[in-house]
Amino acid sequence: MGFEPPRRLVRALGDTEWTGQLPKLVEETAARDGLEIERVMVPGGRSSLVVLVRRRDGTPAALKLVPSLAAPELERAALAHWNGFGAVRLLGGSGGALLLERLHPEVSVRSLPEAKALLEAAGTVRRLWVEPPSGHGFETVAERTARQVSALSERAATAPQALVDEALAAREELLAHPPESLLLHGNFRQSKVLAGDRTPWLAVGPEPLVGERAYDLARLARDRVEDLIAAAAGASAARRRVNRLADSLDVDRDRLRGWTLFRAVESGTRAIAEGRHAEGELSLEFAGWL
Repeated sequence: MGFEPPRRLVRALGDTEWTGQLPKLVEETAARDGLEIERVMVPGGRSSLVVLVRRRDGTPAALKLVPSLAAPELERAALAHWNGFGAVRLLGGSGGALLLERLHPEVSVRSLPEAKALLEAAGTVRRLWVEPPSGHGFETVAERTARQVSALSERAATAPQALVDEALAAREELLAHPPESLLLHGNFRQSKVLAGDRTPWLAVGPEPLVGERAYDLARLARDRVEDLIAAAAGASAARRRVNRLADSLDVDRDRLRGWTLFRAVESGTRAIAEGRHAEGELSLEFAGWL
């Protein structure tokens, strides 16, 4: 199958050896697993390639190729543990290839009106919060955010110092007394919830880790930030959203606010450092409202 890797993926990862080998990797994986290739998903994601395929028996599936730096083995372990409960079902694959059940990638929760989207997303993520498997290799919230703190210190000049200090202080306070240790999606937001056939909505694309539910909700709380920024009462609407999410899932409001603040500042400064200035400024403005 001759094709050019999606531009969105190449822009995000660069013109690497892995992106250059993608046509060959797709052909080899399909031949090894007896898959019939239909088409590449475009524009696709920023960290993986998804190809719609059919298995030997004709059933539809999706082949996801992930670079080794993105730890596909951890995504595989999380999906296997959830076993289709709240998340896309893992059908097979090995190495950097994951064979997944076919969902409807053109229909995400983000296509719904905002209030309905938040309700459906919250109902989906709730099912993912389970005890992690024994002997798991997932990093913790403390470990992941420690790496982010190190990087944040290097780009602190891209945000108001008082906001950075508040975000760092919030993280320290939150980690002092973690309330639970559950398996988390790690990158949960509306676009990560797709329509399915066996159940209306299923989560995809986890970056799994272990920690508290408030951390997992923090990215969802910032969804559609551009709509909040455009609203006349955006600041109060942002705070109400955080409180509604916390109450609907029985999560402490202050803990959700703290993780939302930290993740918004970390994400905003990272986006600015990577040249995505408009996206970064939106995240920082949102953080300032909390």
